[in-house]
Amino acid sequence: MRSARPHATNAFANQLLVCLLVTFCFGGTIGLATVWMRHQISATAKANRALQASLAEVKRRIDATASVIEMEQSFDVLTRRNSEWRLGLVPATDAQVVRVTDDPVMRLARRRDRDLFSDGFTPITFRVAQRN
Repeated sequence: MRSARPHATNAFANQLLVCLLVTFCFGGTIGLATVWMRHQISATAKANRALQASLAEVKRRIDATASVIEMEQSFDVLTRRNSEWRLGLVPATDAQVVRVTDDPVMRLARRRDRDLFSDGFTPITFRVAQRN
C-alpha cells in the first residue's frame, strides 16, 4: 500500500517545475513588455519626425508668404499699382501720421480695459456694529 503523501523527490520536482514555469512566464512578460516599449518609442519617434517635417514646411511657407508681402509693400510696387488701377491715392502727410512710442500690447490692453471699472459701478457702504 502506498501512502497519500508523495515522496520528497516528487515534491521537490513539482516545486522545481512550478518555479521554472513562473520564471519563464515572468521572463516572457518582461521580454514582451520590452518589445512593446521599443515599438512605442519607435512610433513616437516616427510621429515626431513627421511633425518636425510638417513644421518645417509651414515655416517655409510663412517665410515665402512674408517675402511676397514685403515685395508687394515696397514703395515702387505700391506706386505702380496706384497708377495701374487708377486709385488716385497720394502719400500720407506728416500731419496724418501718428507715431506710437509706448508698448503696443500694453496700449491695446489699456484701451480694452478702460471701461472695465467705470461702467455702472456704484460703491456699497455699510456700518459695522461693535459689541461692548
